[in-house]
Amino acid sequence: MTDPRLAELPAFPLTGVDRMIVLAAHPDDETLGAGALLASAFAVGIPAEVIIVTDGSASHPGSPTVDAADLAAARTAEATEAIALLNPRAGVTFLGFPDGRVREHADEIRAALGEHAAAPAPAAAPAPAAAPAPVAAPGRTLLVAPWRGDGHRDHRVLGEIAASLALERGAELVEYPVWLWHWATPADPATPWERFAAVTDPAALARKRTALTAYRSQSEPLSEAPGDEALLNPTFLAHFDRSQEVLIVSPPSTATTSSTATTSLSRDYFDDTYARHDDPWGFTSRWYEERKRSVTVASLPRPNFASALEIGCSIGVLTEQLAPRTGTLLAVDIAPAAIERARERLAGHPNVHLAVADVAETFPSGAFDLLLLSEVGYYLDVPTLQNVLAGIAASLTPDGVFVACHWRHPVADYLQTGDGVHEQVASAATTAGWTLLSHHLERDFVLDVYSPDPRSVAEQTGLA
Repeated sequence: MTDPRLAELPAFPLTGVDRMIVLAAHPDDETLGAGALLASAFAVGIPAEVIIVTDGSASHPGSPTVDAADLAAARTAEATEAIALLNPRAGVTFLGFPDGRVREHADEIRAALGEHAAAPAPAAAPAPAAAPAPVAAPGRTLLVAPWRGDGHRDHRVLGEIAASLALERGAELVEYPVWLWHWATPADPATPWERFAAVTDPAALARKRTALTAYRSQSEPLSEAPGDEALLNPTFLAHFDRSQEVLIVSPPSTATTSSTATTSLSRDYFDDTYARHDDPWGFTSRWYEERKRSVTVASLPRPNFASALEIGCSIGVLTEQLAPRTGTLLAVDIAPAAIERARERLAGHPNVHLAVADVAETFPSGAFDLLLLSEVGYYLDVPTLQNVLAGIAASLTPDGVFVACHWRHPVADYLQTGDGVHEQVASAATTAGWTLLSHHLERDFVLDVYSPDPRSVAEQTGLA
């Protein structure tokens, strides 16, 4: 990814930081994503710790020459060398969990990281003689972790654990992307430009470039045999040889403070839910969900739509059924983990665009002839839902279709009931001048379809 905005990113400040903990899912993540940050901490005398969660043994699963144990030992040695080059005073801990199985060991990892976060910070080391004096104002503890939206399961789960720990411990969460540079483009709505900050110190970046050469098992072939190819090829590594290291700064609601607002369920609620389950609501396993999707899709009054917006797409199961019937489909969800799983599911649908977005904060721009609000409204309080419905009304084309579908049974965590949501939907539809095309009511869920176009399917198709 190249874009002129990268050169204009705000500098990430280290003023006031008195402790830095850098988490890596695999040996080399810390150098690829936060190497310059670690080097900058060394330059100003900030105590730093690096915790590498997995053993890295699955990087070459088909290697005919190196077994998993030897590869794990090599990667541990490489990480030790690289971190010493970045920050000679940094402590390094290897937790040794199996590579590729962070989710399966999430509870154990959370407990281990919690112990490290609770331990007293090491004493600040004096800065090198040629460097500025160490920062003096205490207060900021940085918890640095892989970005939750990075597109790699281990990175996502570790990022979710880090976000939860940061909230519990009052630490400041800073995330770093690694695989974003591989799959995203500057225009990709998943690229969080508004949250980017950068480390630009030339000396720190030079240390990073040198440290990356320590990872020989990843940047050089293990042998000439198939299965021993270099994983970090020159094209990939070029993204980490820029004049800035890009970090993703979390908003206060997900890092340093616990929000007491009740306008909507917090992002952490969903992050924690997806951290515990790949499919929290059983979209792929429950007949109830399969049948409800069939009813939803069957309720659409037209076979095809030009531009659709699905609010709260979760892991993309309904999205997959909508894709063949839409020209372009924007599917959004508040949870990065959900979007990551949806991206895997929908890789074969180029007309689908996925984005991490909170429509309660910023409603997607554009005009849509199909909008869906399915199992989302009860996460919002009444004023917030009304604002979202206003955004829907402003975005729906004159012949568009709006579908709302919600569970009717009470749930303690939710801010409203499904019936309450549909009462507000009905009120907003009346204000907008929409017609109720269909109303499906069961003991379990309610589904309503509205349109500014009052014609029925038979009337639209010339049968009546």
